[in-house]
Amino acid sequence: MSSFVIEGGHRLHGEITPRGAKNEALEVICAVLLTDCRTVIRNIPDILDTRNLIRLLCDMRVKVDRIADDAYAFQADAVDVSYLESDEFINRMTALRGSVMLAGPLLARFGKAVIPHVGGDKIGRRRLDTHISGLRTLGAGLRYDAQRQLYDIDATSLRGAYMLLDEASVTGTANILMAATLAEGVTTIYNAACEPYIQQLSEMLNRMGARITGIGSNLLTVEGVPSLHGTEHTILPDMIEAGSFIGMAAMTGSDIVIKNTNYDKLGIIPDTFRRIGIRIERHGDDIHVPAHDSYEIETFMDGSIMTVADATWPGLTPDLLSVILVVATQAKGCVLIHQKMFESRLFFVDKLIDMGARIILCDPHRATVIGLGNRMRLRAAKMVSPDIRAGIALLIAAMSAEGTSRIDNIEQIDRGYQQIDTRLNALGAHISRI
Repeated sequence: MSSFVIEGGHRLHGEITPRGAKNEALEVICAVLLTDCRTVIRNIPDILDTRNLIRLLCDMRVKVDRIADDAYAFQADAVDVSYLESDEFINRMTALRGSVMLAGPLLARFGKAVIPHVGGDKIGRRRLDTHISGLRTLGAGLRYDAQRQLYDIDATSLRGAYMLLDEASVTGTANILMAATLAEGVTTIYNAACEPYIQQLSEMLNRMGARITGIGSNLLTVEGVPSLHGTEHTILPDMIEAGSFIGMAAMTGSDIVIKNTNYDKLGIIPDTFRRIGIRIERHGDDIHVPAHDSYEIETFMDGSIMTVADATWPGLTPDLLSVILVVATQAKGCVLIHQKMFESRLFFVDKLIDMGARIILCDPHRATVIGLGNRMRLRAAKMVSPDIRAGIALLIAAMSAEGTSRIDNIEQIDRGYQQIDTRLNALGAHISRI
């Protein structure tokens, strides 16, 4: 297990560029299984989750060629379907949450898939009902193997159907969408997720020969085709990284420029940070965050306390609530953070309370933050990263704190942020990896 040792109190200065979006990368890498033709994907972040997924494809006998630091060519023309039955494959899938999106492409092209109880962040229950229900609606058969704790899914053929998803699950929508591209007839997916990740996946699939309409809305229509061909695809910059850097700059009083953010795809993120008092200047696709001596949380128009809550797109992504919460601890004013989706994602606030933050954990989904302003800086602490987003939030807190902090289990941070210590040290941070 590795750790970060962070010497707090250093201001950052310079430029930083978000890497490719982790969530999109996991979707589009799984999509290469839908064709036996060569597919090139660029701007893949070099993080643990993408490396593990690519390694899993290699073990399935997908031809993988690294053609640049952030670009790979894939060709799934000799997939070993029997490998899906092996304990090794199941164990590898179980350790990687994003591997659940292999099910849709495998089922559509080879008529067989498995879905084990997958791992990932420790943020509470993450059910698979939407994935399984959608695939069954397309005609898949399902059998639960209690001994191996996995779902065996098979289908001689898939047929298009109308479905109303019980939740606008991003990974569930991606899985169903990929399976529907090769199903016979028309599939209508209502209450579909419409995040930029899904838009990017849909556009990639259309370039491969799929027929998907309604892209960017919550009503997707897919006209099935017999086969797909290869394409080239470039992953968007990671909006979560961009948001993390905005909060980091404000909390450390730094002046930084975040380059090439694809600003128009950030949705409500910049305005949410403005609501907690952070000045953001747009220059094309770049974001300039000037040095802040202080920042103040807005109230609602009637003077009541501001609430920041996650919501389905185009609402605020839940992946940034941890960052917004920690940044609010040093603002002037109060804010209620409402994390609706996951019941364990706010439990990391006890570490912030140990550092001197004033936070009331109302219940598993809500926390009230009483901003300290400039009256008191956070103090250093020893912490453990429970998940990717809490990990980066704790790193931001440590960078602003007085003294030297330590964060253990940083493999969680490495799952979502490429070489974050090296990149931040280049801006003036003092982070050591041990």
